[in-house]
Amino acid sequence: MSITHIVLFQFKSDVAAEVIEDACGRMLVLKDNCVHPTSQKPYIKSASGGKDNSPEGIQNGITHAFVVEFTSAADRDYYVHSDPSHLAFVKTLDGLLEKAQVIDFSGGVF
Repeated sequence: MSITHIVLFQFKSDVAAEVIEDACGRMLVLKDNCVHPTSQKPYIKSASGGKDNSPEGIQNGITHAFVVEFTSAADRDYYVHSDPSHLAFVKTLDGLLEKAQVIDFSGGVF
């Protein structure tokens, strides 16, 4: 069963726009940089994201959102816990984020 992985960021107010744009670009490029240890091929099904533009006003500080899809929970688990490209990316966010939130789900499972 596929897994949708939603990542929400609130960047610190003093982080330059160019730094934010770079971090977001590197987040999206994980789709190609994360390689499965067995197949040696990218395993992320899809990835998209961008800066908040909602008029609702209930973002609670969140400024950027990303949606990453995995074919299986095993792929998601490898990404979160073991993938060297993902883990290295996470380290680069140190000092940039005020808040990060993650939620995962399988469509239709309530």
